[in-house]
Amino acid sequence: MKPTIYDVAEKAGVSIATVSKVVNNTGHISEKTRKKVMKIMEELEYQPSSLAAALTGKKTYTIGVLVPDIANPFFAEVARALENNARETGYSIILCSTDYQLEREQEYLELLLKKQVDGIIIATELKELKALQKLRSRNIPFILFSIDHLSLSAHVVTTDDIRGGYLAGCYLLEKGHRKMAMITEMERPSGRLRLEGFKQALADQKIELDSNAIINAKSKIEDAKLAAQKILQMKERPTAVFASTDLIAAVFINEARKAKVLVPKHISVIGFDNTIYAELSDPGLTTIAQPISDLARYAIQQLLEAIEEPRMPGRRIMLTPTLVERESVKDLTR
Repeated sequence: MKPTIYDVAEKAGVSIATVSKVVNNTGHISEKTRKKVMKIMEELEYQPSSLAAALTGKKTYTIGVLVPDIANPFFAEVARALENNARETGYSIILCSTDYQLEREQEYLELLLKKQVDGIIIATELKELKALQKLRSRNIPFILFSIDHLSLSAHVVTTDDIRGGYLAGCYLLEKGHRKMAMITEMERPSGRLRLEGFKQALADQKIELDSNAIINAKSKIEDAKLAAQKILQMKERPTAVFASTDLIAAVFINEARKAKVLVPKHISVIGFDNTIYAELSDPGLTTIAQPISDLARYAIQQLLEAIEEPRMPGRRIMLTPTLVERESVKDLTR
């Protein structure tokens, strides 16, 4: 059986209260007694309950992270970066993937509240904003990661998605492309903002993006396949496609290959995120890179500050994306 605080107290010959003081580093206890109790804890491999610590008003040193889809390499890399940064500050991560489902969203938030996490990083577009109000009512600090709600005075760490879309449009224009299409996640604000930036780049050159050339798709393999097929079957196929995530772009390249359409010889592709998919893609995927490591570092830093000072006003941190050039875009000007 797992050793309890009672086992430690009995073997050390002290009271439960004394063990509790050693665990929480409180009260006046002699150094001799403290060392004795700690030695017994080590011998028994006793692990203090984080929930018990929470009930006494202590930190649990755990952070909840809500993502929409851990199978998406962007969120997988975000989770890893958040965990690495959290560990450096003595915190552990509880990762929850909602799969875009309201029921899971609610269940996981309840779970995190029961686990008495010290704070929550929300990287999924919540279907009900009441959940955020609930967190506020319980004084649980939270950070919106890669999403934003202008109606909320919340802490936000995100990438400038409009700028990213604009960079993608400018790059394709520079390479001589004029007939383009975009596959984007219209359900996510980031997808809509990337589209906005892309359209603005084209508009600056007096080019309008045809509404039929805007395909809505979640960043999931089956959705991306259907979107790719729609573009590949167009009578007047575009010369270039901007995909709002690397996953969508990688799926497009694969579907194009099946249809005997070569990238970039017959059609060019540019992605967004700069995940492992961009490097593994054949050809290598030109993409708009999100500064994942910096985003994670700022998110953890911001959340820890909010944990220490719950009343501090919300702050928005927006980082600038960059273009990473590989081999998936053909230069039509040559």
